[in-house]
Parts: sequence; structure tokens; C-alpha cells
Amino acid sequence: MITGLALTTCFLLSLILTPVVRKLAFKIGATDQPNHRKVHKGAMARLGGLSIYAAFLAGLLILQPENAYMPYILTAGTIIFITGFLDDLTELSAKWKLLGQIAAAVIVILGGVQIDFINLPFDGRLYLGWFSIPLTLLWIIGITNAINLIDGLDGLAAGVSSIVLATVSVLSIIQGDIFIVALGIALLGGTLGFLVHNFNPAKIFMGDSGALFLGFMIGVISLLGFKNVTIFSLVVPVIILAVPISDTFFAIIRRVVNKQPLSAPDKSHLHHCLLRLGYTHRQTVMIIYAMSLFFGMSAVMFTISTLWVSLVIMMLLLIAIELMAEFVGLVNTQYRPVMRLMNKFNLPKRP
Repeated sequence: MITGLALTTCFLLSLILTPVVRKLAFKIGATDQPNHRKVHKGAMARLGGLSIYAAFLAGLLILQPENAYMPYILTAGTIIFITGFLDDLTELSAKWKLLGQIAAAVIVILGGVQIDFINLPFDGRLYLGWFSIPLTLLWIIGITNAINLIDGLDGLAAGVSSIVLATVSVLSIIQGDIFIVALGIALLGGTLGFLVHNFNPAKIFMGDSGALFLGFMIGVISLLGFKNVTIFSLVVPVIILAVPISDTFFAIIRRVVNKQPLSAPDKSHLHHCLLRLGYTHRQTVMIIYAMSLFFGMSAVMFTISTLWVSLVIMMLLLIAIELMAEFVGLVNTQYRPVMRLMNKFNLPKRP
């Protein structure tokens, strides 16, 4: 009952605040100007993360989740939001944005949010020891930037994040993890309210204040929510976040293959590739929504399945991701090893 109230309140608050934030963004100069890498044609307000952040805080006030992690998560989330806010306002250098992400991640790690171990099949457990801190840091910063990288089309990052948060909330309800449910619901409500104004044609962008905040919170929540899953604990959040993770992974491969710096921007992310294939702006967004929903449902199936079924699901998902990358050209148009292998088994037809 109270979760429904919180979800509705966060949604309505974000829905009402976003037009106000849009006016504020234009007033203070927090706008996104068009260039050769962007699809919008005119200046756009890019401070939408403010309404998501405010709605999230309102949700916490309603749900009042009690957990030792809460002060650290709230402090770190505020730091990452301020980092994004300053970037929306003044366009911070990559160095300062990374510094803000590291500071926020270190705070939650000091608060106990760590990947101490990974559950393995047959009641096994891999303890990470000193590798726990760098792996946790890498995960949080990686997911933060993965969400930021898919924020390239109207409604894309907000919609994918909403699907991810809905999946996390459902699985947390199944597991009885009330704390993660509270965080997920508060974020979901705020993101959905913002999405109404951000869907194509967008009236406002979430900016780094939204993308970094959502990415950071999703990274933290996914760690806390699934660290005790019996089978391959770290695999569950990877499946849920398969779209942004795979897009980031293939972006790294693409830049290595093309001998470009890892930080070099390009127009070969998943949404760019789908646009080049001829899909419209909305069609591209809906296709990626469908992909995210597919992986979300796969994560639920993975969680409730037996070991061997989970292994089969994991193998099929890896093949699906590789085929998707080859079909749309995420690395380049010549990178098609699996598709070429499959073609070799297609015997020539008799005349």
C-alpha cells in the first residue's frame, strides 16, 4: 500500500516539477547545443535530473527505509547529482566528472557496499579479498557511465532505466528485500514522471545530473539487491543491465580495433547503428526498450530457475548479444564472426 503511494507521489512530483526545471535550465544556461554527434536541432534544457533527484528524496521521506547503508548512499548520491548538475551548467572536464564518480563510489564502499564474494553453483563461494574494493569501484563507475552513454535519444536512458528499476523492484519483492524495493520504487516513480516530458519529441533532457545519478544509484542498488542470489550472484545484475553494459563493452572493443582512445566519442553506439539501418527515432527507442524488457524477463527466469536451466539461459543470452552486435554493426560492418560461422553450415541449395 505505502509503496504504491510512494510510486504515485514520486511520479506526480516529477511530472509537475519537470516543466519548472525546464524553465530554470534555460534561465541559468543549462542547455544542450546541437552538434554533429547529436540528433536534436535546437537548444534543449538539460537539467531534468533535478526533478528525478527531488522525487527520489520525496519517496524516501514517505517510505523511510531503515538500513545502515542509507546515510552513505544518500550522501554519495547527492555528490554524484551535484557533479552532474555542475556539468549541465558549465560542462566539466572528463577528469572532474570522473573524480566526482570516484568520490561517490568510495563513500558507499566505506559504508559497506562491496562485492565481498560471488556465489557459485553447487554451494560454492568465491571470496575476493583485496580485489573486493577495486571490483566494486569498477562496477559502480562502469554502470554509471554505461547509463550515461545510452542517453543519446529522446526517452532512451529514462526508459531503459525505468525497465531496469522495475525489474530490480520485482525481484526484490520476490526476495523480500524491503530496503531495495524502497530505493527502486522511489527512483522508478521519479524517472517515469520525467519520461513523460522526455519521450520523443523531448521537451527536456535529463543531462548528466540525471544520467550520472540514475547510473550511480542503479549500480549501487544492483549490487546490494543481488549479492546473495544463490546461483552466480553477479550475473543477475549483468543480465538486467545487458543493454547498457553490452553497448559500453562493444564501444571499448570498437575503439581498440579502430585504434582510438577509449574516451573518444563516436556515432556507433547501439542507437546510432539502429538509426543507420533505417529505423526512425521512435522505432529505435522502442526496439531498445524491447531489448531491455527481454533481458529483464530473462533475469527473472534466471533467478527462479534450476542451475542447469540458468546455465542454458546464460549461454543463449551471450549468443543473442553477440548476434545483435554483429547484425547492427556495433564494432564495425565487417565484424561478423558468428554470422559467418553460421553461414558455413548453410548448404547450397540444389538447382
